[in-house]
Amino acid sequence: MAAHIVFMGTPTFAVPSLEACLEVGEVVAVVTQPDKPKGRGQEVQPPPVKVRALQAGVPVLQPAKLRGTLFAEELRALRPDVCVVTAYGKILPKDVLEVAPRGCVNVHGSLLPRFRGAAPIQRALAAGDAETGVCLMQMDEGMDTGPVLAVRRLPIRPTDTSASLHDALSVLGGQVLREELPRHLKGQLVAVPQPADGAVPAPMIDKEEGRLDFTRPAVELERRLRAFTPWPGAFTTLEGQLLKVHAVELGQGRGEPGTLLRAEPGALEVACGEGSLLLRELQPEGKRRMAAQEFLASRKLQPGTRPFGAAGRSA
Repeated sequence: MAAHIVFMGTPTFAVPSLEACLEVGEVVAVVTQPDKPKGRGQEVQPPPVKVRALQAGVPVLQPAKLRGTLFAEELRALRPDVCVVTAYGKILPKDVLEVAPRGCVNVHGSLLPRFRGAAPIQRALAAGDAETGVCLMQMDEGMDTGPVLAVRRLPIRPTDTSASLHDALSVLGGQVLREELPRHLKGQLVAVPQPADGAVPAPMIDKEEGRLDFTRPAVELERRLRAFTPWPGAFTTLEGQLLKVHAVELGQGRGEPGTLLRAEPGALEVACGEGSLLLRELQPEGKRRMAAQEFLASRKLQPGTRPFGAAGRSA
């Protein structure tokens, strides 16, 4: 008889994990966040996991709260063998963690204990890590502190953004479930406690983190741009107006941080705390994104000046 699985997840990242569970066993219910308004029109939309669950004919539960409710009893009535959690977005209370005989297992997008928390993908990129991956872990009441059941590693490429890494890790999460969840259900996996050393928090991204601080090393700013693509994006101000920066390259120039070193077709070079950045794609406030050459055709900037980073509003 197929194992009974309750799947808990919400965003696009979790859909490949749900797909894997549909293949591995019988998904008796999907638990996801309530529908929320999105976009400019604030139209109420279902989470991607709900959309896929309904396509598969799986019952969907969308509790507003878990703690201090009878939700655990509602799950227990489904008699799941295991609960699988991928990017659900809520901390599970003890009574929910104890519903299934094989407990709750979580697909987490980092190499635990490094980057526990809500934004492991962005934090790994911003830190300049050479690799990341996914961990399948046995959940406990802490924030990503449970013992690890299985690991899959993934190199971080020099061109990766949080968007590309998100997609790759999402697929890898589905893969680890296909390969390892059946073994967990049979009691064949050993849960290895996370080491006490090396734990790094990965808090949610704040919009202001996308601001380019040219007093920092150029290599750090280049990583942060990729880490915060697509959100919140990288930005600065130019003569007091918002300027989004979509693509950069590392340069070899030197100068007072924030100084414009070159303003030539295709080369808008800014001095940083160490090295320099070549700004390749820009988006002035209220306009579309454009190559540096097109940007400079309509705006004259003088090398040796420091036009960036003046007081201005956030992106």
